[in-house]
Amino acid sequence: MATRRIADEPAYILHRYSFSESSLILECFTRHWGRVALVAKGAKKPTSNFRPVLLPLQPLRLGWTLAGEPGQGEIHALKGAEWVGGHVMPVGDALLSGLYLNELLLRLLAREDTHAPLFDLYAGVVRVLGTVDHEGEHGEALEPVLRAFELLLLREIGLLPQLDAETATLTPLATQERYTLLAEGGLRAATSQDRAALSGGQWQALQQALQGGGAASYTAVLRVVAGNGFGAAAELKAQLRALLQYHCGSPLLRTRQLMMDLQSL
Repeated sequence: MATRRIADEPAYILHRYSFSESSLILECFTRHWGRVALVAKGAKKPTSNFRPVLLPLQPLRLGWTLAGEPGQGEIHALKGAEWVGGHVMPVGDALLSGLYLNELLLRLLAREDTHAPLFDLYAGVVRVLGTVDHEGEHGEALEPVLRAFELLLLREIGLLPQLDAETATLTPLATQERYTLLAEGGLRAATSQDRAALSGGQWQALQQALQGGGAASYTAVLRVVAGNGFGAAAELKAQLRALLQYHCGSPLLRTRQLMMDLQSL
């Protein structure tokens, strides 16, 4: 049986860890193959051509040979890696944000489950992260970008309920009433004990923005979240983070723990 080889595949490295004294295992997000695991033999050697290329949050073109049949989630052998270029490595808060997105994809995506629209969205977000400089200029753009990505990620993998009706009863939301998004119960009317909630009108605006597809949805959601009339980014952040952590399971996302530790210094 001939060895199958994948070539020139758009990809990003989500995580890397040592496999031996000289090799690495790479968890990669690719456009046509989804999340794949690759072994980069000899990549830790100073003379390896892979060494300066295999970095997170950088657009790459990868080639590998398939181990076993497609869809079996096996570890494949990396054969080629080329840096595409186009933006610099994110720094500071933008770097932490990028690593947070990587961890979400690692925890929530099954191996070799293709999500091409999500890949394109991720690539666009990483480009935005690369525009935030060491002094935090343009850093105000980070929060809306992260919220939009979180919403579209949850929708793409089927974990986001309808945002224009109460989940349990399918009752349409009242524009002026407040509702909270719960990990186990979806959207319901907020009570005095709920620490975070949005108005029905705000949830409806988000649902409307999510109706399109691909870049159109991202642009529409970003416009809603960043809009001056939204005014509830912090409360949306708390609810989405709780929902994402619930679906990621234990332990706490490492990047979130790191962010909290840095904020407490």
